[in-house]
Amino acid sequence: MSHTTGAGDPRPAAEPGHDGFDAAFALADEVEGWLTRDQARALWDAAAALPPGAHVVEIGSHRGRSTVVLARALARSGGRLTAVDAFVEGPRYGGAATRDVLTANLERAGVAAVVDVVPSRSQDLRARWSAPVDLLWVDGKHDYWTCSDDLRWTEHLPLHGRCLVHDAFSSIGVTTSLLVHVLPSRRLRLTGRVGSLALLEVAPPTAADRRRFVAQLPWWVRNVFLKVLLRLRLGGVARRLGHVGPFDPY
Repeated sequence: MSHTTGAGDPRPAAEPGHDGFDAAFALADEVEGWLTRDQARALWDAAAALPPGAHVVEIGSHRGRSTVVLARALARSGGRLTAVDAFVEGPRYGGAATRDVLTANLERAGVAAVVDVVPSRSQDLRARWSAPVDLLWVDGKHDYWTCSDDLRWTEHLPLHGRCLVHDAFSSIGVTTSLLVHVLPSRRLRLTGRVGSLALLEVAPPTAADRRRFVAQLPWWVRNVFLKVLLRLRLGGVARRLGHVGPFDPY
């Protein structure tokens, strides 16, 4: 798992006991999803570093794998999590049944009281949103247009506020959105990545930040090529290129 970090990327040590990351991920790992342990740790660290009473927005909750991690971190300091998901009907997303699974998973993890589940498209909620946001987690629909709109939620973050984006430098739509809206940005900078999770900060980017972004592009091209191989059922070729398992690189 490739893991790069930059300045301003707090990494407090794992806390022992029931309220620590290990316990949170043990609960989250029972939930179906693609968030890796390293990526869950990045979410935990970002949420745990927030001041008491912080407010986090999650775009794309699905069954709640990341929701559990964020909520467990926030529960320690009286924080709140707004979980936004359209719960689209159909076999791929599951509709209302998926929302029921999410609710059950939050109850099982003991964090239902910390999370406000909002069944809405993120752009519709953003259009009427006015409250400040302390941390943003973007894992919604992965096309260019949706991700581009989701990045507009960063307007509610404070200076040095953090935005974490899943499937960056893996998904064509997400990466293209970052290329257009982050690489040339004057207010968002890439501080690093954890696998396909991009770490962004609201701050004027430096030349080093832009170079860091460009340095991720060969990894993106590799991942897209691996996805093509997997779609063509050429897993053997993918393995020879270092890819492990039948699933897309995350």
